[in-house]
Amino acid sequence: MKTYEGWRDGNGICHIKVIERGERNRVLDPRNDLDNHSPDGFEWGYGGSGPAQTALALLADALGDDRRAVALHQDFKQRVVQQMSREGPWRMSAATIRDIVVEIERLVGARL
Repeated sequence: MKTYEGWRDGNGICHIKVIERGERNRVLDPRNDLDNHSPDGFEWGYGGSGPAQTALALLADALGDDRRAVALHQDFKQRVVQQMSREGPWRMSAATIRDIVVEIERLVGARL
């Protein structure tokens, strides 16, 4: 199972690591190649450019589908990333992210 952990260091800088059973932990790639919302890095807990980059990176990694990640990251940001607490650390599984994406796709399809 793949899990993402986010936290702020003592300087307030946001970090996200990817934990996979049987694999070495790694830093989440911000995927600025898909869209460069925030060259300064990740953020969460409000609706801005840093949270957009966080949403994009999480979706790209959890889904393994860059096209879907780009198409859905703003909805994921609004529904999930901007709701995260700015204070404490957080943890989210790739399975949870995929479940949320299915719900977003259902809602987006209903709006079309």
